[in-house]
Amino acid sequence: MAKIDRHEPGSFCWLELATSNQNAAKAFYTSLFGWTVADFPMGPTEVYTMFKLEGLDAGAAYTLRPEMVSQGVPPHWGIYVAVVSADEAAAKVTQAGGKVIAPPFDVFDFGRMAVLQDPAGAVFMVWEAKQHVGTTITGVPGTLCWADLSVPDQAAVLPFYTAVFGWEFDPGKDNSGYLHIKNGGTYIGGVPPAHQRNPHAPPHWALYFQVENCDASAAKAKELGAQLFMEPMTMEGVGRMACMADPQGATSFLFQPMPHK
Repeated sequence: MAKIDRHEPGSFCWLELATSNQNAAKAFYTSLFGWTVADFPMGPTEVYTMFKLEGLDAGAAYTLRPEMVSQGVPPHWGIYVAVVSADEAAAKVTQAGGKVIAPPFDVFDFGRMAVLQDPAGAVFMVWEAKQHVGTTITGVPGTLCWADLSVPDQAAVLPFYTAVFGWEFDPGKDNSGYLHIKNGGTYIGGVPPAHQRNPHAPPHWALYFQVENCDASAAKAKELGAQLFMEPMTMEGVGRMACMADPQGATSFLFQPMPHK
């Protein structure tokens, strides 16, 4: 287990499930990943659920708000990128051709955030940490380990993310067309080529959760009511993965890393 005290700017720092049935989602993910939950009232009717692992923060969940439902927003996992200044990041997004969906605002004294959209339409959040740094645990089953940007045209969004976060994109050596996202000296995610994505899916960020045994976790997810879009498969030299939709429809990947030789 690695405990996180702070997130480097440009790294993924928080994940949040927007769901249609918060209690059912809590039951699913606590059973699948061994998370525990801590619920915090957010006003008269809303509750913000913090998912914890070994007592540390692993992510969160909330119920889709009526205005999101009316706009056709489905249950989904959202991802946050750490920034020094949410206001500066929002300004860079506008300059680079993206959209500011929700301008920067304070979340009590936990931090400051904004909801943003890249030129392809994929939505993400930025987080300027104050009291809440974001996830505080990594490197063990049940933690975020990777994220893919699924868009129809890789080339159209690369300059945007470089301008906003300073990311580099590494094609690797396998000529697959898959680009690895590098933040500083660390690989944090990737951008699959268009032929590897579902052409009917809107542009989005796809989250990967580390698991000890991909086949066992995929089978358990199915038992708990999930749908598997991709059965467990091995990427040589990388790991074994599966793609699932939880019972409410939010998609994510299960990822079992290859043991280091």
